[in-house]
This record gives sequence, C-alpha cells and structure tokens, in this order.
Amino acid sequence: RQTFVRTSMSVGRLIGSYSDLEHERLKYEPPLPSIFEEEWYVEKGDATTAAGDVELVAKKFPHIFGKQTITFRRGEYLGDAKKPLRVGVVLSGGQAAGGHNVIAGLFDALKAWHMESTVIGFLGGPEGIIRNQFIDITDAPLSVYRNQGGFDMIGSGRTKIATEEQFKRTKQTIVDNNLDGLVIIGGDDSNTNAAVLAEELLKDGITKCKVVGVPKTIDGDLKNQYVEISFGFDSATKVYSNLIGNILRDAASARKYYHFIRLMGRAASHITLECGLQTHANVVLVGEEVKQKQQTLKEIARNLADVVMERWSSNKNYGAVLVPEGLIDFVPEVNVLIKELTKLTQKIIEEGGTPTVEAISPRLTPEAKETWMHMPKDIKEELIAERDDHGNIQLSKIETEKLLILMVAEELQERKKNGTYKGTFSAVSHFFGYEGRCCLPTVFDSNYTYALGWCASALISQGYTGYMATVGDLTSRPKNWIPGGIPLTLMMNMEDRGGVLKPVIKKALVDLDGRPFQTFEEQRQAWKVDDLYRDPGPIQFAGLTSELINITLLLESGCPLHRKIHRKESFHTIFYGGTGEDGAGRRVVVPQCATND
Repeated sequence: RQTFVRTSMSVGRLIGSYSDLEHERLKYEPPLPSIFEEEWYVEKGDATTAAGDVELVAKKFPHIFGKQTITFRRGEYLGDAKKPLRVGVVLSGGQAAGGHNVIAGLFDALKAWHMESTVIGFLGGPEGIIRNQFIDITDAPLSVYRNQGGFDMIGSGRTKIATEEQFKRTKQTIVDNNLDGLVIIGGDDSNTNAAVLAEELLKDGITKCKVVGVPKTIDGDLKNQYVEISFGFDSATKVYSNLIGNILRDAASARKYYHFIRLMGRAASHITLECGLQTHANVVLVGEEVKQKQQTLKEIARNLADVVMERWSSNKNYGAVLVPEGLIDFVPEVNVLIKELTKLTQKIIEEGGTPTVEAISPRLTPEAKETWMHMPKDIKEELIAERDDHGNIQLSKIETEKLLILMVAEELQERKKNGTYKGTFSAVSHFFGYEGRCCLPTVFDSNYTYALGWCASALISQGYTGYMATVGDLTSRPKNWIPGGIPLTLMMNMEDRGGVLKPVIKKALVDLDGRPFQTFEEQRQAWKVDDLYRDPGPIQFAGLTSELINITLLLESGCPLHRKIHRKESFHTIFYGGTGEDGAGRRVVVPQCATND
C-alpha cells in the first residue's frame, strides 16, 4: 500500500517509490548522547569574544555579544518547570545530507521535553518566514524523512533577511505564531543572519523567541575549537571519493586519459583535500597553498605539465588532478581581477548598462587587464555572470578545470616544439558538486544531525538565544558525544561586502600547518608518479566500514595515525581500512595490513 505524504501544495514524497535501501534507512534509530537519555543540567563556561575586529563586532551586537559557552552535563535538572514549547525551523542555503534528521531530532527532543510541544517548518527557506508560510510538522509526515537525503520536506532557499521591511515581517511572523524558538539550519551566512535576527528581536523587546543556529555546509569551512565539523561534509566527501576512486581505476585501465576533477567548496579546499587523502589522486591542488606561495595560473599549469612529463617518462600518459572549486579566487592575479570585476559590474548596472566582456575590458586597470586578456571568452563570461544572493561570484559555474586543461595543453605543445616532450595528453573534465549534497546521509551524519536537533531544543528550553548548537568529541562513540552551545558572535569578524564593512562568521580555511595538510604533504610526491590509487567505495550503512569517519576529522581531533610503511607495495596502508578504539573509546586509524613498525 502506497502512502503519499504531502507537506505543501508542491512538496511531498511517495513512500511506495522508495528503494529497499531507503526503506531500511527509515528503520534506523540514531543513538543519542547518553547525557540526553537522563536528566541533565547546564554548565556555563568562559565568556567569549569574537574571531576578529572585537570592538566592531561587540558594537554591532550589544545584546548577544560576549556570552558564555555552555555544555550540557548529566545530573539533576535544576531549571524551571517544563512547559510546552512552540518552535519554528527553517532550512537555509544549499543542501547538505542530514538536514531532515536535525528536524527529527528537534521534534523528538521537544516531545520528550513536553508532549504538547509543537514544531512548524517554514517553507522555502527564510522567504517562508518573511511570508509566514509554514506547515505543522507532525509525526506522520516526518516519519518518511528520517535518515533520508535532501531538504524537500520543507524546502530551502537563499533569501537573506536584510532589509527593514524583511525584518519587520519576520518579527511579525514570530509574534503571530507565538514562537518560543526559531532554529536556523545553515552555513556561515545563514548563521550570521541568525545572530542579526537574535539581536534585532532583543532590541525590539521580543524576548520570548530564542534564535539558535545549526552548523550546516558540505564545504567544511564552518568550524572552530567548539564546532568540530559541519554536517554534510562527511557524506559529500564520501560520495565524491567514491566517484573519484572509480575514475582512478578507469584511468589506470584505459591508460590514455588525464581526468581534471573540480570539486565543490567555494571558499576553502577542505573537500578537495579530504578526497585527496581518501583516493591518492596524482595531483591535489589546495587553494590555500596556492595563495601562500603566490602562484600564478601559469605556474600552476607549468607544475601540472611537469607531472605529465614525469609520468610520461614512466610510460604513463594518464592520471588525475583534483581542483577545488574556489581555486581561482586564491590565485593572486585572479583575485585582483575578481575584486575589480565585482565593483565594475555593479557600477555598470547602476549606470543602466549591461556588464558584457566588451563593456568591461576597456575599463579594467592595467594589472587586471593583463590577466583578463589571457582568459578564454567563455571563462570571462562566467566571471561576470549574475552573482549569488550574497553578492559572490558563482564559482560553481566557472569551469576552472577546463581552463587548466587548456593551459596545460598549451604548455605541453611548447615543450613538444622544443623537443623536451613527446607524449600524448588527452584530458577529460568533471565537476562533482550537486551529486554529494542530497545523498542518503552517512551513519555519522545521521547520528550527528539528530544529536544537533536535540541540542538545539535544549538551548531553546533553557532560554539561550544567538547561540549555535554544538556536539563535541565526535571521534568517540555517539553515546560519549558532548552537546553544548556557543554564542554566534564568537565566530565573527568584519568583512567588506559590496564596499560596506559587515559582521560575518569567519570561514575556516585549510590550515597548512594542520595535520590533514601535513599528512598530505608527506605523501603527495609519491602519488604523482606511482599509481597508489585508493578506492574508498560507496557509502556503507552496515558493518565495520559503515562507521568510518572522514580522515580530516580524525586527524584534526588528534586521533593516532599508523606510521607510514615505507615498503612501496604497502604505501597505501597509512590510511585506515577499519576502526578500533583506544582506551578512551575514541575511534583510531587501523591499517589494512598489520605491522610492527
């Protein structure tokens, strides 16, 4: 018997069309941090500051700045009498696997708090709050979305609550619905908006509704000492790594193609680095390293051509290059160009014109024009295309991998002319992005997001506003995870947005001194020529391998890594093939081949 669950006029799922695996995932019950299985209380930590520009951030947020971190601990509950809560939830920004489980965790936690608590879901992202469009979330429709991918239960959107009219309508929605809390599930921009909204509500004397953010982005750049990782990163990188692993095997089999693979992640290279660690592709470009070394596009192309030549000398005319989506934003001369283009396109629009390649070219400074003139026309058009809702260039639409293929081919042609290269170079381009955003969440993301939902409920019930839900000690078993919360302003600094300094959550870029990059640095040279390809395979939901956590989180959490095995044939075993536990119950990296070194 098929049941159709409709959540709005245009959104719903036909459960009868679910695959066997989707049905199996519906049965999964994420384990809770044991703290939430018994009575708990709030332990207050230290007062906080900001990530930068402290005085300016404090001035922008006089009501929520400097609050204490908090941790939920097992023990006697000493708070006020429990009463029903009415909480709204919204999905904001791009999709990430696990969003539905945040809502499920929030729903279950509020019902555990008081059976008469209710949850409403705003439709289509923040626009749903502005327009007061929502559905009541009840157990029946929610049941078909548990542990499922996508954001389609209530939809998402990129509208930013920014204008005076938008704030006015948002506040009215909150008051009209008698909300005790609003949970905003999103990335850095969405959580910045959550902080602004929390501040605005308090400024207007609307103290009942508590605003809580949840860290969501596949990019992995929303993290700090309290937020170990954003949800969705684990699932997305495993999807991409599986695809890359397949391509590497194909490359080694066909032995005639170079695959240039661009990976999503507009501001940071975490995804690309993680996929490199998972698959051992021949070249892994890291934008943050490019910026540190002040590499030009020509230098990057020459370095890639050097790898092609080195592999050709070993009779290998094939390989793979991983390219972060935001690479060109890290290239110094391109970054200068992008900043000029951003201001120039806006100025042309304000003048009533249309920003075209022909209109822009004569108005660039000599420095920017030098870079501009060497770019293919299609790349130029992509650079001046419509910006996203936050005013950023849509890097996902700029085919950097094709630009690199063209530049490498030109460099190799020059080397052929001077007789230093006689190989063949046939390249295939790929872009992996949307494939990883709405997959079935991994076991880790299913558990993590469910715990985040419980944590958001706990923050609201205890009266915390302008906070982000956090879950710590994520490399241990879920029962040992430590829920808590941090003020959103702790992560903020001031940045130039369209010529105006605005408070924003600071993105966490790849730390070149951190363990993930340093581990990659130790191995990258061998990957260039030796085919040490590693195929992680598809996401698993049962058995030992279902519990594997992304390498980035393991390394950043200080989990012990097995020492490198120097025998060439066993080189790949530096990364785990399974997991074990140390004395503290943390997952540790276990090599596929046991050794005594």
